[in-house]
Amino acid sequence: MKIGDSVKQLKYILVVACLLIFGRVGASELSLGGLLLDSTISRQGHEFASQLGQYWREVPSGTGKNLLVKEIVVPQAGTKLTVIYDNKTVYQTYMGRRQVPIEQRVQQAILQVLDAVANDDTKQRSPDLAEDEWE
Repeated sequence: MKIGDSVKQLKYILVVACLLIFGRVGASELSLGGLLLDSTISRQGHEFASQLGQYWREVPSGTGKNLLVKEIVVPQAGTKLTVIYDNKTVYQTYMGRRQVPIEQRVQQAILQVLDAVANDDTKQRSPDLAEDEWE
């Protein structure tokens, strides 16, 4: 028996033991709220996502849905930041090449996100109203 084979067997045994031990934790004990996924590429984008994340932590995690901050490079104009909640775009802004204060944009974005969370909560509480009923 080679040393590499015995290491693989030991790893396999450890993984199985961990699954048996920690696999008993019930789903009610483990709760994971909504996550903020940062897919930004620039310094301004990272700052925007960081500040948005500070506000996002204050939102009750009862929704369990994720928030995605995505940034796309727009040639000769800067970048386009998009905030996506529940696979729907809720906020979009353009950032120029120059460093500018972004606090106001973050506050606008979190207000739009909170509005989307509230609308989603309302739709879940009253399922008898279809989305296209009043359009």
